[in-house]
Amino acid sequence: MTHWSNTPPAAARGGARGAPPPRPPATKPRTSGRPPRRRGTWTPWLYLAPALVVLAALLVYPIYQLGLISFLEYTQAQVSGGEPTTFQGLGNYRALFADGQFWQVLLATLLFAAACVVSTLAVGCALAVLLTRVRALPRLALMLAALGAWATPAITGSTVWVFLFDPDYGPVNRLLGLGDFSWTYGRFSAFALVLFEVVWCSFPFVMVTVYAGIKAIPGEVLEAASLDGASQWRIWRSVTAPMLRPILVVVTIQSVIWDFKVFTQIYVMTNGGGIAGQNLVLNVYAYQKAFASSQYSLGSAIGVVMLVILLAVTLVYLRLLRRQGEEI
Repeated sequence: MTHWSNTPPAAARGGARGAPPPRPPATKPRTSGRPPRRRGTWTPWLYLAPALVVLAALLVYPIYQLGLISFLEYTQAQVSGGEPTTFQGLGNYRALFADGQFWQVLLATLLFAAACVVSTLAVGCALAVLLTRVRALPRLALMLAALGAWATPAITGSTVWVFLFDPDYGPVNRLLGLGDFSWTYGRFSAFALVLFEVVWCSFPFVMVTVYAGIKAIPGEVLEAASLDGASQWRIWRSVTAPMLRPILVVVTIQSVIWDFKVFTQIYVMTNGGGIAGQNLVLNVYAYQKAFASSQYSLGSAIGVVMLVILLAVTLVYLRLLRRQGEEI
């Protein structure tokens, strides 16, 4: 008698003995229509949190206090507790904008900062190109000298420059045959002297940054331009500078911020702003209003105006670059 078994044959069970059974067809997971959540979205912010806390303590809170005091009547009487602090609204700004000296100082600050920025970028970029064309030993000597100038404190460098250009004991007047010419007596000569010192302590940042950018440019690009007969100036203007534009944006904005708020060099080298305030810039002008005249609210208002100007210049510069199709 034939016995029928309900057990399927070996081939139906997956073939030879030991072969894995067939897998069921894969099914798509159910989706709720929401985009998948990214894991670790907050991880970068957690790493940045300590630095953000420090920046908030060092920048945000002082800026808040600066803006608050600019809307108050805050003089020596309020500091000592002799009179109550009162809210002035825009009164401090109206008094500031009605002061003719403020507009003169603002114009002088803008022109002086522009001259410092252009000179610093020109010297820094020229020396960066020079570093790519000299041998290792001169390059090392130039780098060490530049970094030494950069590391010198502003008050020390300003004092040394005042001595170098001193009409009685300075060696510069003797070398140039200027006799007892006083650089700090005239308005433009004093600004020129301060400009020399500002460029001397600022160009190393531009030089090192631009030099690093030039070294990152492929050598084949510069060699091809040279073989096509382009001069060194044409190579810089048409090849190197466009490729370095993101780096030049950084050093330009940084130079604008540094040179617009120059204080130590002007204060030390012109003895607090020059004769009758002829060499005042906004930072020194704010210091005189706040601490020499005890008008802390007016000094704070000048600080707020400086902050707004710097933000406006930076935003306009970045907007112009974006219109040109540059990625920042």
